Amino acid sequence: MKQGFAIMAAALLLAPLGCGSTHKVEVAPVEVKPIHITIDVNVRVDRALDDFFSDIDQKKSQTEAPNAN
Repeated sequence: MKQGFAIMAAALLLAPLGCGSTHKVEVAPVEVKPIHITIDVNVRVDRALDDFFSDIDQKKSQTEAPNAN
């Protein structure tokens, strides 16, 4: 009981210390700048795929040509 009273008394004595301070918050304007992104594209892979599938494309165009007549 005495410990509880001592804790309550300490809390009441220390409570005004926290209430006496003031805080100011300043909000500065936010500056938004443009973002520049550089993307490197590997064209070599695209050309290699074109070369790889060129024989399939040629066969497809040859089979479609007689049907078009």
